[in-house]
Amino acid sequence: MRARDLAVEYETVGVDSDALDAARLMAEHRLPALLVLDKRGAPKAILPASQMIKILVPGYVVEDPTLAAVVDERHADRLCEALAGRKVRDCLSKTVPPPAIAAPDDTALEVAAQMAQARSPLVAVVDKDRSATRLLGVITASHLLERLLAVATC
Repeated sequence: MRARDLAVEYETVGVDSDALDAARLMAEHRLPALLVLDKRGAPKAILPASQMIKILVPGYVVEDPTLAAVVDERHADRLCEALAGRKVRDCLSKTVPPPAIAAPDDTALEVAAQMAQARSPLVAVVDKDRSATRLLGVITASHLLERLLAVATC
């Protein structure tokens, strides 16, 4: 199995996309993360759903989760307001590593190794030439597991 054969279409957003729209996209499709593209359409970062949730939770609650019990439901229902007016770039961690990128001819094991090393739920499959970078699709951890288990003899 080669990366090009494992790659599937996957939701992407741009760095200047609306953060609330990105969160809705994650929720609607139940995605563990979104692939963030730069202005040229090349993979820039992976935005995990957990990072979006972290933005929604007030900082004092992140520091001391026991304080969550004192926030009433009326205020908790307004957590999404934290994304209003923000762009996806504002939601990326300041130390966000570059996304894991596989070449079309990479093997399933090479993709798995990249995914494991980056601790990433997805790997972008990119065809690069001198003039452009073309996103062929994405390999998710669950899809890779499914394909590897399908050929397993154990």
